[in-house]
Amino acid sequence: MSRLTDLIAKAKAKDPQLGADLDREIKILSSRLPFGLNFERHSPEVVELPLRPVRKGDKVRILPERGSTKKGDQRLWQVKAIHKAKKTADLELLGAADVETQTVTLSDLVVIAEFRDTIWPGLVSTGKVQRGGDKPYHSVINGENYHVLKALTYTHRGKVDVIYIDPPYNTGAKDWKYNNDYVEGDDIYRHSKWLAFMERRLLIAQELLNPDNSVLIVTIDEKEYLRLGLLLEQTFQNAKIQMVSSVISPQGSTRGTQFKRSDEYIYFVYFGNSSVTPLRLPEEWSNGQETSTVRGSIHWASLKRTGTEATRQARPQMFYPIFLTSDCSKFHSVGDPIAINVERSSISIPDGCVAIWPLRRDSSEGRWQVGPEALRNLILEGHARLGKPNGTETAIAYLKAGERAKVASGEYKVIGHNYDGSIITENENGETTQAEYRPTTIWNVSSHSAGHHGSNLLRSLLPGRTFPFPKSLYAVEDALRFFVINNPNAVVLDFFSGSGTTAHAVMRLNKQDGGCRQCISVTNNEVAADEQKLLREQGLRPGDPEWEKWGICDYITKPRVLAAITGKTPDGKPIKGDYKFTDLFPISEGIEENAEFFTLTYEAEKSVSHNLAYTRIAPLLWLRAGARGKRIDTLPLEGWAVADTYGLLSVVDQATPFIEAISQTSDIRVAFIVTDDDRHFQAVTRRLPKGVEPVRLYESYLTNFSFTSGELTE
Repeated sequence: MSRLTDLIAKAKAKDPQLGADLDREIKILSSRLPFGLNFERHSPEVVELPLRPVRKGDKVRILPERGSTKKGDQRLWQVKAIHKAKKTADLELLGAADVETQTVTLSDLVVIAEFRDTIWPGLVSTGKVQRGGDKPYHSVINGENYHVLKALTYTHRGKVDVIYIDPPYNTGAKDWKYNNDYVEGDDIYRHSKWLAFMERRLLIAQELLNPDNSVLIVTIDEKEYLRLGLLLEQTFQNAKIQMVSSVISPQGSTRGTQFKRSDEYIYFVYFGNSSVTPLRLPEEWSNGQETSTVRGSIHWASLKRTGTEATRQARPQMFYPIFLTSDCSKFHSVGDPIAINVERSSISIPDGCVAIWPLRRDSSEGRWQVGPEALRNLILEGHARLGKPNGTETAIAYLKAGERAKVASGEYKVIGHNYDGSIITENENGETTQAEYRPTTIWNVSSHSAGHHGSNLLRSLLPGRTFPFPKSLYAVEDALRFFVINNPNAVVLDFFSGSGTTAHAVMRLNKQDGGCRQCISVTNNEVAADEQKLLREQGLRPGDPEWEKWGICDYITKPRVLAAITGKTPDGKPIKGDYKFTDLFPISEGIEENAEFFTLTYEAEKSVSHNLAYTRIAPLLWLRAGARGKRIDTLPLEGWAVADTYGLLSVVDQATPFIEAISQTSDIRVAFIVTDDDRHFQAVTRRLPKGVEPVRLYESYLTNFSFTSGELTE
């Protein structure tokens, strides 16, 4: 490097700026690992803001004519003047050698947030639902997730317990955008764009996670799991990382002439003292490992006869088929005994079913412990259960008369049912009679089927609406449970929230143990690629109400959260079906939770003045204080106000009544003090009750929240 050092020194002597730039680039190159994940760190994404009003000084693009499906002019223009009466703007082309200007109708422009542009975010409420009493609110935020994450560094820095994300898998289909363009499968920079896109968001995620005890959970498939693993290792060098293989499609998804894919991967990134909590889990979680059982637990016996008189010939009436659903997760029906001279291969199997026969280890024909009618009754009562799905070799267990008597007498209390209908019981000590352990890194659990418990469930919640590849509700719920089961006040963040499965899972966890966990869901309102083409042909554009109503946030995410809480479809009808597994109850009952919906706004620099800024930052203050109870939405005329969990002092001369009011309210967590004078701030801080966090707000409120739209990662 000595030769390079000499050359840089000479360059600095002739052109200091050129020399400094060369020095910077050489340091970046020399700092890169010789081994590891090296990729192009593309400039942060240019983001279109179709809902943002056009203002003087804005950077804009000119939209294509209505009805056109063409990409349109991608050049950037600056607004030099706005003519409100004519509804036009005078534009000047940015970065051009020669000055180029034109006048364009305002409705034909879209505002652009470019790399290193300063942004002043705000939040506007677009509705809420209240069924949870004084519980905290779940939040759904419609906005570009990088910008929302930056805003959350003010409200939740170091306060998030779990981040669960299901990012775009970069399959080569039109599943995600970079610089407002879909990244196609033949893009030579497809992988590096995806990595740059992810890295910027993961770095902010690290700022939000509690460094002492938190976990980041990321799902991915085979297209990017190797690169993602390396990216996680390089980004979170002090964390522990583990990867789980999870079966989400037992039948498998076609991969052309390759093996069918039945699983995907889940990365768990452990920060601080975070660890997996051992749980009492159904047998199918065990994956063959030895597990400890609760003393005095109920005993499930094998339905297949062993020992004496265990052959078909000994008891022909005990030889009959048991039909399971094709995924071997539920009982379908019980067949009748067949004559000793009838081949079992001649028996018709119902459509979509698998036949289970009592075959012995040597493949000879055995028999069941009970007759078909008795088994039918056992299934109806939840006294028969299925083992781990294994095709025609799926094990079946049942409760003998003595165990059934314990259930009938109340010695074992029934607290729920598994998906196969079998009972979940609790012993006299209040302990569930299931095994307690940490599972292996291979999850083959019937409740994690994305088709049955993702897509099908979503159709029940939102009839007629579709979303590509939603996660199983129970899969997300289980992944979270290992880390929040002992934290009833956990904060969970999902900044690729998609269909809203994570929020739904958090609400179910709360119902199971009375917790007050809250979820922050972040998604944009992107319209699916195929739908976009149809809408453009109709003359619609992003920002039009008829366009926006089809966006993912307004069409899927918000309605799903509403449906989960109210138990009703978007057209007001009770949702059909029941929840399964850990707790069984009709979906139509809903879940007693609170949620509020927000849209991220982009404020003008001039509106950071006193009265114009506060209304849009009010939700950010409320979020920082825990998103619970009432919100102070306007500046108080008295100069101060106190809500359920926080207070606002807007006139420091009113500090005395403000502090008295805070002292009389036990749940106050934060006191926001508006002043440009550091001495005044310190004086008020010293008088606050112990345990109340003082937070300073400048008189130009949005100064506290400004950030650049992107940063280089070096």
